[in-house]
Amino acid sequence: MDRLRFDGQVAIVTGAGGNPGLGRAHAMLLAERGARVVVNDLSKEPLGSDRVPASAEAVAAEIVAAGGEAVADTHSVADEASAAAVVQTALDRWGRIDILVNNAGVGFLAGFDEITSVDIRTMVEVHLMGAIWMSRAVWKPMQAAGYGRIVNTTSGGMMGMNGMTVYGAAKFGIFGLTRGLAVEGASRGIKVNALSPGAATRNGSRHFTIPDPEKRRAYEHDFRPALVSPAVAYLAHEACEVSGMLFHAGGGKVSSRQICMTTGIDEPDLTIEQVRDGLDTILDPATLTPATDPRDPSVTGNSTAAALLVPKAYEPG
Repeated sequence: MDRLRFDGQVAIVTGAGGNPGLGRAHAMLLAERGARVVVNDLSKEPLGSDRVPASAEAVAAEIVAAGGEAVADTHSVADEASAAAVVQTALDRWGRIDILVNNAGVGFLAGFDEITSVDIRTMVEVHLMGAIWMSRAVWKPMQAAGYGRIVNTTSGGMMGMNGMTVYGAAKFGIFGLTRGLAVEGASRGIKVNALSPGAATRNGSRHFTIPDPEKRRAYEHDFRPALVSPAVAYLAHEACEVSGMLFHAGGGKVSSRQICMTTGIDEPDLTIEQVRDGLDTILDPATLTPATDPRDPSVTGNSTAAALLVPKAYEPG
């Protein structure tokens, strides 16, 4: 079986300074397979705890010590100019950018009526806006090259979890970004996918615990970050054939999560009562059809209506 490699390619992995951490595992695997990697992290503990700070420098040094090529970058992804500086680090060092893994994140476990306005803004700026600014910064170089791979990090929290409402909203926004970029990148050789990881990480341990030491050790082993990275690396490889998809990886298992549509009801003069009376049909799982390809109008809305719509020229606000 041919091994998938990244020789000659340049990758940026954001949020890659934590140990243990998903970004570090992604960066290490990409470098092991030949990629030159920009290891991005703020290199501090952003949540003010007394844990060992994340360190982009330490992870980059690990890669170099193992015979790979890496450079540390400590710019924030949450600001447009700073995100552009991350990409410039890659361009200044190696003159190209082939892969972006948007992994940087921050989390707060709190009720919707409990979480502070500051923490809401922080999560949206780091997760959603960070992915937007980083993707925007690599977009022109990737367009010019006619090639690119972007892997966005989502979460099971986007499906609805207690205490993770704002976090989930930001992550679902990232999936919407993924779908849109998959459409825009299709004619430019750029593929964009999203992945929801399941792993024992530094950030996770801040919010959740497993009281039983033996079970905790087993969980940390069975769900180590390195078991997520092969799925991310495949999505970052030129061999990846899909775009606009959402995957889940954890504990060695990889699956897809898909938005589906039912056949529903079709009433030319729809009334409130017809919605009420047709609810079982509207929600009938037996008629589910996966909304797979974001470029297919039939999965983004009424295909007949969509075919009539012609975009107008952009008017800046």
